[in-house]
Amino acid sequence: MTDLSLEDIEFIKILANSDSTILQVGMNDATKHRLDEQIGVILREYYHENTMNTKTGWTEKFLKAGITEDDGKAAIACARRLGIDIS
Repeated sequence: MTDLSLEDIEFIKILANSDSTILQVGMNDATKHRLDEQIGVILREYYHENTMNTKTGWTEKFLKAGITEDDGKAAIACARRLGIDIS
């Protein structure tokens, strides 16, 4: 399982509190790649834990990092609008 770095926490919080259209305008290829390859993996595992009851540990890590359940849902929704496959 991947660790949750400070950068990951900030990225997820930005996703949770941002409008995807604004993010798309300012997103370069490196940011898009990081979103897809690292944050997308984390959000997919978090989604699976909360929908299929898999024991990934991401819910606990999110809570310890100050990411609420609503933040997690909002980050997933924003990532989906940006074209990241979460399911």
